[in-house]
Amino acid sequence: MQAVNQLGLLLLALRGDFLRVAKSALITGITGQDGWYLRELLEAKGYEVHGWRSDECDITDLEQLRVAVQQSQPDEIYHLAAQSHVGQSESDTSLTMKVNLKGTENLLSCVHKEAPQARLFFASSCQVFGDAIESPQKETTPFNPVNPYGDSKAKATEKVQKSRDDGLYAVNGFLYNHESPRRGANFVTKKICLAAASISCGIEKELRLGDTSMERDWTDARDMVRGMWLSLQADQPDDYIFASGKTHKVQEVVEIAFETVGLNWEDHVVRDESFNRKKEPKGLVGDASKAKALLDWEPQTSFRDLIIEMTDAARVQLNRSR
Repeated sequence: MQAVNQLGLLLLALRGDFLRVAKSALITGITGQDGWYLRELLEAKGYEVHGWRSDECDITDLEQLRVAVQQSQPDEIYHLAAQSHVGQSESDTSLTMKVNLKGTENLLSCVHKEAPQARLFFASSCQVFGDAIESPQKETTPFNPVNPYGDSKAKATEKVQKSRDDGLYAVNGFLYNHESPRRGANFVTKKICLAAASISCGIEKELRLGDTSMERDWTDARDMVRGMWLSLQADQPDDYIFASGKTHKVQEVVEIAFETVGLNWEDHVVRDESFNRKKEPKGLVGDASKAKALLDWEPQTSFRDLIIEMTDAARVQLNRSR
């Protein structure tokens, strides 16, 4: 009986240790591509994950945000919610600034008051560098945004840096373009992969695109969220670039996607200048050597494998829905 009691006490002690060690996390934008993968990553690590969609908690509403932070009392906060499409930001500049800047200011204010012990990650963007003054970009490269999205992210990034100076454990992650099968159809990579799959299934006949000579530094979204988590495990808060360090043309996405479905892209792609943007950033390629040195982070998925996976996933999804 004594042995049984001792075993029971040991199990209770172990359970108590587990409860004390388990972390909680709050994710804004949890239903987006990055939030979805991040939630899965954190839950696999034993986190209690809290989050909301934009229609459940408006990050531009200070009181709603305060209550959410107060009630969740998170150990870690991942601020991913944003108006994140560059093209859409040009059509509604005021909304972009309201969501991306004011929303971030609101969150920082709430964290300072309600959860000052929490560690915060802010999803900044390579778009803050715009017409980059140097290439590849480092964490110290001056901001030079060329569109409302980049401008809003640059201003929000500076607010996060200021909060860090004021004592908050706050990290900026400069995220370069990142994709996955869960990417929204309004982004060019998913648009291309989905179109190739649709044409191969006989659903569509052509794909209309603007300038396919544009170059981007693309990484797998799952690699990106791993970097987010690693950045909050470091002893000290800092800023990090998360990027592949390599650029690829949109044309390469086209060729790989159509090759994956066994079609000649030239038979189906139509140029349409109406899709061209007013102003394109130049020379955006990231130097992630700091993240590698301090966080042991680097991408694990190649660009080609990523586009093949996205195209195959689109084809499977279309076949299931038919």
